[in-house]
Amino acid sequence: MSKKILVVFTSHTQLIGSDHPTGYYLPEIAHPYYLLKDAGYELVAASPKGGEAPLDKSSVEAFKNDDDSVKFLNDSAAQQWVSNTRPLSEFSADSVKDFAAIFYPGGHGPCFDLPVDATSQELIRAFYEAGKPTAAVCHAPAVFTDVKLSDGSYLVNGKNVTCFTNEEEEQAGLTKAIPWLVESRLIERGAKFDKVQPWGEKVIVDKSGGILISGQNPASALGVGKEILAALKA
Repeated sequence: MSKKILVVFTSHTQLIGSDHPTGYYLPEIAHPYYLLKDAGYELVAASPKGGEAPLDKSSVEAFKNDDDSVKFLNDSAAQQWVSNTRPLSEFSADSVKDFAAIFYPGGHGPCFDLPVDATSQELIRAFYEAGKPTAAVCHAPAVFTDVKLSDGSYLVNGKNVTCFTNEEEEQAGLTKAIPWLVESRLIERGAKFDKVQPWGEKVIVDKSGGILISGQNPASALGVGKEILAALKA
């Protein structure tokens, strides 16, 4: 089995009606990054535009006392990795054979570019239909919403999933800063949505077709990484 995992970042940097920059959310890559690396996996970073993946700077302040987040920021290899993502267009459904799993870190950025990215949709469908772990955390399950399987049905229809909840978005004060609410869109697409109290840890693994792994929020990122590993070991 391949010992590579494809990690897909957003390239989007701006929220709606706000000068507040956005991008990926620090702990949502920092926590899985070290877990997966320590397990012997090579992580390959990609994004729609390639190059440097934009970081939501608010996550640096919010997680300034989080060991893995601080480590990631000060880790020259990790910073070089996230600053040199490969253009998503370099990958296709044929790329699936080269990887063991695909993972999307969250942040508000993924709500904008990745759900409508044709290559991202193709990759998700291909990984899922190949039975390989297909994972996303926090806002990143937004990337699943427009993916259709080979039979024309929505990927999330009838699947158990979670994501950053509408209630959490309201508490963050950013309901109007993104194109649509991820929880609402998943439910519109037929997902069986579940959640815990705001900011609590929640990870769901749905194996009704392929292996679909979703986490609710930053607190769930390490758990998503653990479920990716568990699925790969199985």
